[in-house]
Amino acid sequence: MSEIKVIKERPQPEKKIGRHVITVKVQHNFGVLARITGLFAGRGYNIESLTVGRTHEPHIARITIVVEGDERVIEQIIKQLRKLIETLRVRDITDIPHIERELALIKIHTENDRTRDEIMRLVNIFRAKVVDVSTDTYTVEITGDEDKIEAFISLIKPFGIKEMARTGTLAMVRESATSKILPGERFD
Repeated sequence: MSEIKVIKERPQPEKKIGRHVITVKVQHNFGVLARITGLFAGRGYNIESLTVGRTHEPHIARITIVVEGDERVIEQIIKQLRKLIETLRVRDITDIPHIERELALIKIHTENDRTRDEIMRLVNIFRAKVVDVSTDTYTVEITGDEDKIEAFISLIKPFGIKEMARTGTLAMVRESATSKILPGERFD
């Protein structure tokens, strides 16, 4: 009779999936955004938030990407981003003190004076503002971090949200964090 050997596999280290905020400065050229998002799609990662806009420098755009992934894959994506011709700077600012903001426009049903008063109370508490009024809706603009916007949305949901549009996350490293940069390290 032959003996069967059981080979135990080595336990693989757990991949820690985390939220990452990546900033990218690029030349503002045709197709650059498609190439960047393709890097994430090619590795099977969904971009949670993507914001693109011009900077104070002509022909330069800043992209803020929020993605969930493990450290190894995020590191590889960052290396690939740096290889793109149009890429000027790439930085994962997740662990650096930074400011994050998002904007939401929310059209809320207003049925009567009592409803309007309650909505205005919430608008004031959250330091939001009403930017449009009709006979049966208020359109509210709110800015803040994701938690603030989510909290506001959960409180106004019972009134009825007719329509909503949200930007992606914008992020910038706090100035106080720049003193922690080592000489020769690039900073965006």
